[in-house]
Amino acid sequence: MKTKFAMLAAVAIAMVVVVAATSKPAQAEDEVKVDENLGKYEAVAGISGNISSVGSDTLNNLMTLWAEGFRKHYPNVNFAVEGKGSTTAPVALIDGTSDIGPMSRAMKDEEINKFEKKYGYKPSYVGVAIDALAVFVHKDNPVESLSLQEVDAIFSQTRKGGHSEDITKWGQVGLTGDWDNADVVLYGRNSASGTYGFFKSKALFKGDYKASVKEQPGSAAVVQSVGVDRNAIGYSGIGYATADVKAVPLAKQGADLSDAVLPTFETVQEFPLSRFLYVYVNARPNSELDPVRREFVRFIYSRQGQESVIQDGYLPVTAAIAARDLRSVGISMTR
Repeated sequence: MKTKFAMLAAVAIAMVVVVAATSKPAQAEDEVKVDENLGKYEAVAGISGNISSVGSDTLNNLMTLWAEGFRKHYPNVNFAVEGKGSTTAPVALIDGTSDIGPMSRAMKDEEINKFEKKYGYKPSYVGVAIDALAVFVHKDNPVESLSLQEVDAIFSQTRKGGHSEDITKWGQVGLTGDWDNADVVLYGRNSASGTYGFFKSKALFKGDYKASVKEQPGSAAVVQSVGVDRNAIGYSGIGYATADVKAVPLAKQGADLSDAVLPTFETVQEFPLSRFLYVYVNARPNSELDPVRREFVRFIYSRQGQESVIQDGYLPVTAAIAARDLRSVGISMTR
């Protein structure tokens, strides 16, 4: 998994970028282009059946876009997409109640071990998109930037990032006037979410959340809550950004606030909360996936599939990553 995450640097170098005139927290379709070495998907004969997807809420919209795009080629394929959190994906794959398991985090060792105990081999995975996990505030909030240590002191009761004091008022991060004594209201995901776990690991330095964090069942619910609460702050995938919120530039641990960056394609190497998004499958070693899953995974890595990634506000993968991950599940880039 570390190797895949390290590929973020290669993505930033290899992709074609059209530089925008102004910075934005999310990428518009004219700012990021799909790798020209990814081919256009071409349908094959004889594909029909059912695909069930159980897992990440972060990937729920993207799974729906992929399903819609895939069904344009194969109207006889039926999809069932359920996004209640990454924790549900391994369970469904192990039980055989899903065909694919989208996850916004890597599987934990204990999840892999349970799968292997039942099937005799490990689950396979492919990295299908890159997400920047944003810290959102209300659009009227004047905060200009935050350090990762400040984010930790805002959300965590343990402050393992080393900040000197618990942050409960907006004045503690430099806001003045009527913001000075305003309470910081916290929104986040529930523990079934891979986003919850990723934020806990990276932003809270593996510390514990405050009990005052208002846990929401989905990423969209976090952003919606922040958008209607002037004093709020919350975290969610950048693809869920709306006009009612703004993403806060973040500085890495030990960095000066002047080095804080927004989560954009060009800052993917520097932004401290970037991550791969995954799709897990039950793929028996030395055997092929069934035709429906094979073609769906191939579609994800096509030009159309990665254009959907951009449409949903995430960052596409390179052809090199696509070829490597397709090989890992016995699929070649070319037919």
